[in-house]
Amino acid sequence: MSETKTILIIPARGGSKRFANKNTELLGDFPLLVHSILYAKQNESLIDAIYVTTDDVAIKTIALQNGVQVIDRPEHLSGDTATTVSAMKHVLESVGQAYDVVMLLQPTNPLRPVSLLSDAFDTFVAHGCDSLMTVSRNHQKLGKIIDGHFVPFNYVMGQRSQDLEPLYAENGLLYITKSSLIMNDCILGDNNFPYIVDHPYALVDIDTEVDLKYAEFILKQYPNA
Repeated sequence: MSETKTILIIPARGGSKRFANKNTELLGDFPLLVHSILYAKQNESLIDAIYVTTDDVAIKTIALQNGVQVIDRPEHLSGDTATTVSAMKHVLESVGQAYDVVMLLQPTNPLRPVSLLSDAFDTFVAHGCDSLMTVSRNHQKLGKIIDGHFVPFNYVMGQRSQDLEPLYAENGLLYITKSSLIMNDCILGDNNFPYIVDHPYALVDIDTEVDLKYAEFILKQYPNA
């Protein structure tokens, strides 16, 4: 490791209205949470500490069994309106040690290309940016509904899909940011770098049981990405 101190945080609260207990649901051989823990541990040469932040006893037990540290998240940071950055800030305030860089892995995005974290971290350092997020190209013809009518947003009627102006969306696979931003209630700063991920794993974001079934399909198709 360099002199830069890096902490990796996995936020995994227990409550979910659309998909109860989703962070402990099995995907393949492991609960969703464990996929992110194992991925973090595969990159321990870049990370000084790995923490799960949770309000849930079952999640805490799984995290401890898999060899990572846990921060008990208070109730006011665990509701439906609580933000991820507030949970990350609570971790930084609780650990009793200063870190320069924070990495975020969301358990609902359990599948990531093997080299993603190391390649993204190299990019983060090389570009001297204050934050990095993974994004994917959107190939859809998007529009708005105005006064009951569909109005194209990123194309004109009749335009070919392959000729669309490129648009990108956050895919949630990975965030890297300076801890100073987190302490100011931000994940992304003005000098952020969009790291493009063009892989089927980027399409997996689990909020429902249908999403989990789709993730199972993708994992079977691409078991060693």
